[in-house]
Amino acid sequence: MTTDLETRIRRLEDRVLISEQVIRYAMGVDRCDWQMFAGCFTDPVYTDYSDLGTPAGTFARADFVAGVSDALDGFTKTQHISPNHVIEFDEDDPDRAICHSYMYAQHFLKDSEGGDAYLLRGSYTNHMVRTADGWRIERLIQHVGWSDGNDDAVAEATARARATRRT
Repeated sequence: MTTDLETRIRRLEDRVLISEQVIRYAMGVDRCDWQMFAGCFTDPVYTDYSDLGTPAGTFARADFVAGVSDALDGFTKTQHISPNHVIEFDEDDPDRAICHSYMYAQHFLKDSEGGDAYLLRGSYTNHMVRTADGWRIERLIQHVGWSDGNDDAVAEATARARATRRT
């Protein structure tokens, strides 16, 4: 561990900035603020939601954001909670880190035949990189521990959002 005060302060600042960026991910989704959400990521970005059946891959940021908004805009409300951040810095590159975070994602879909609630619990592995615009997520891996409720809610919310966009 370094004893240089300036380096130690910089590391503390980096921890706060990384943690806030991961929290912005959750806030952007819940507010349907897709500009805020997009600002959390590099372009392109690697994402892995394969625990939910979505293929992992590298995507243009705009395409990734469009896909997430397409899936979530149809929900009545969502609440994504991102606690318990543990940040590990790359010892060889001070501009890279991994933020491990828990995930508690609540999705409410009013008047759904399959039930109003869909809950996910698990964690994320957020590979972070410092850019000219600050810390950004360049690789995001979702680890679903378990789910509860309406397993068809995402498909129904997506269909609702698409129908609303057509009208």
